[in-house]
Amino acid sequence: MARLGTCVRVLGAALAALLLAGAAAADPAASWIDSTTGHRVVRISREPGTVSHYFTQNGFLPQGDKMAVTTPQGIALVDLKTWEVRPLVTRPGAVLLFTGRRSRNVYFAERGRDDAGGPFGVFAVDADSGEVRRVATVPGGWIGSINADETLLLGQVAKPIVPLRPDGTLARAEGEVNTPGMNDYRANGPDGKPLPYAEAKEVHMNRRLDAQVPMEIFTLDLRTGARRVVTASTDWLNHVQFSPTDPQQILYCHEGPWHRVDRLWTIRADGTGKHRLHTRTMNMEIAGHEFFSPDGKWVWYDLQTPRGQVFWLAGVELATGKRRWLHVERNLWSVHYNIAPDGARFSGDGGDPEMVAHAPDGKYLYLFTPSAIADVAGIHADNADTLIAPGTLAAEKLVDMRRQDYRLEPNMIFTPDGKWILFRGNFEGAAHLYAVEVARVAPQQR
Repeated sequence: MARLGTCVRVLGAALAALLLAGAAAADPAASWIDSTTGHRVVRISREPGTVSHYFTQNGFLPQGDKMAVTTPQGIALVDLKTWEVRPLVTRPGAVLLFTGRRSRNVYFAERGRDDAGGPFGVFAVDADSGEVRRVATVPGGWIGSINADETLLLGQVAKPIVPLRPDGTLARAEGEVNTPGMNDYRANGPDGKPLPYAEAKEVHMNRRLDAQVPMEIFTLDLRTGARRVVTASTDWLNHVQFSPTDPQQILYCHEGPWHRVDRLWTIRADGTGKHRLHTRTMNMEIAGHEFFSPDGKWVWYDLQTPRGQVFWLAGVELATGKRRWLHVERNLWSVHYNIAPDGARFSGDGGDPEMVAHAPDGKYLYLFTPSAIADVAGIHADNADTLIAPGTLAAEKLVDMRRQDYRLEPNMIFTPDGKWILFRGNFEGAAHLYAVEVARVAPQQR
């Protein structure tokens, strides 16, 4: 009986330890109130190098309960209620692509991005059962998106006459160093001195554009395996996105230095309806980092008239061509903007002083509330409905990012309930996944 009692106590202690470990895993790694902004910040990741998607890619399951992220071990799911991080795919070489908008599938590739690379497999893993199946073999290039009903993959392929980086730019020059988790662009100016990060990136982008690499945007039918060329060019085709709601609507860009290219384009999956969304009206005007609204009806983008001087968050309604331009103050300019699920507010991830806005105090994460500029005395121009609707953005600081190295861009993403925004940060040293609560913590609770 004594031995039985001892065994029971040992088993009980072991069970308690397991339960305690499980509870700890479900807690966030760290949580605090930002002393500058009064918003709660959570460090979700336990392992350095855990990061979320690029801001245009969907990582949420349709029910809004979990999000797929990249970890040093592979792919994991984050519980958006408890912040528990649970491994999902640990096979070597697995690269997270996106999640489905209809199913609970998480899609991944068996190799990293290479627009000029050869064939590779795309797989779907069930978020609940963990069952993995191959859904496609891509003849070459890369896959950037899946359509709303999960019947078509969307990709791009380059047929290079020069070596390309995995991100599509030219291969690194001699002496360049790649820093894991961060964009690394280095170049010298005409005087032989190193250029700031933002200008060095422009040099690399310009070299890539001038190379005139033949490219195609294509779809791959997950039901039949059929590949269709949507459009082809010797311009640099990039940033391919399917609409979140319309299975046939595609948004893409002509990449390069933004003042040289007509960047923003839409096209239907069958190759019809090719349309330029923005036409420059002044030299050095730039537009880019385009993204769909959650309902798929609008495309929003960073607009500068001209570059580095006057800043707008601009939108165009696809069905009508109606335009909204929301003015952005210099310190509020952001590398990327994003939009809340209800479409009522935007986020911005700020930028450092070397970037295009040269903002002296712009290293914050922001929450923006738009407002229209009303007609004076209620007097409307006869053609007001055909003109750009101007507005402003009221800004609230969410996170102090003054210690962030902006070569790791935060890429803010609203959670499906709109209560939190997830982002990448290295302000504590290593790259981690964080969340900030949209509602400010009441003073008595700080």
